Amino acid sequence: MTLLNNNMNYQHNFSLKNYNTFGIKALAKSFVEVTSTEELTQVLKDNQDIFILGGGSNMLLTQNIEKLVVHVNLKGIEVVKEDDNFVWVKGNAGENWHEFVQWCIAKDFGGIENLSLIPGNVGTTPIQNIGAYGVEIKDTMYRCEAMNIETQQMQTFTNAECEFAYRESIFKNELKGQFIITSVIYKLTKKNHNLNTSYGAIDAELAKMNIENPTIKNISEAVIAIRSSKLPNPKELGNSGSFFKNPIISKELYEKAVQQFSEMPHYKVSETEVKVPAGWLIEQAGFKGKRFGDAGIHKNQALVLVNYGEATGKEIYDLSKLIQKTVLEKFGIAIEAEVNII
Repeated sequence: MTLLNNNMNYQHNFSLKNYNTFGIKALAKSFVEVTSTEELTQVLKDNQDIFILGGGSNMLLTQNIEKLVVHVNLKGIEVVKEDDNFVWVKGNAGENWHEFVQWCIAKDFGGIENLSLIPGNVGTTPIQNIGAYGVEIKDTMYRCEAMNIETQQMQTFTNAECEFAYRESIFKNELKGQFIITSVIYKLTKKNHNLNTSYGAIDAELAKMNIENPTIKNISEAVIAIRSSKLPNPKELGNSGSFFKNPIISKELYEKAVQQFSEMPHYKVSETEVKVPAGWLIEQAGFKGKRFGDAGIHKNQALVLVNYGEATGKEIYDLSKLIQKTVLEKFGIAIEAEVNII
């Protein structure tokens, strides 16, 4: 591995504690930050064995990274196209996602307000097809640009080419580890915004705010209030947001489970499948608010695993496996981690 380069600032045995929202103490063998596609090209040409790091919000570090960590920190937001009804906004990969959402709302560009306060950066939003309160990235993502790690060639992916599904995309499957997303373009509304208030407690929160005809800013404020009441701020308590995906199960499995657990909530996905809230399953399994040393389950939201200070990644991982095992034994339903385990 080439580590001497005139232009790039490579660092060794670098602490990643401030680069992952769980606040896990882990070391990178080497570390470099890139702020342009030119720098990224240079680093990829010089180094084969790399680990790509964005906002560090969707991963659990269970070990040191024995390779070069490349922190993708490309900044910039711009309108690339607009017509009477729509605007196409480009965000570079290193932009903080929540700040990007707020930038769009300030200009009255609608479509992503329900995704306020989700941790992470713009560049990782298509990988995970992030979603909340009835809205997913696939609803607004127009296209993204990505660099082929092996060839350093840029490639554009349309919405369809990303093969979006629930918390899934082509970047998590066939193309995993092959591309680095450098920018994303979202197609947003300029007027006649399609307001989505029916999911979760948004309507109730708006009523509490005495708002009858909400704007996209009002919806964002309602989502922020709901998320803040349920979810801990990673700067104050290490976490990665929702640790588990909501399981999508067959109607038959749900009907079998609901005979024993009549209160089990569900949402229809198709004629043959339903989605069950993982948080409900974990809470019913008795984990909400429990603490195991410095690893624990948040008191207000059972989906969120937390680091109370000195927990190791392995301790949090072991807790997640215990939760999965207990839920499967109690309900016959398997829950998967949403967070990437490293």
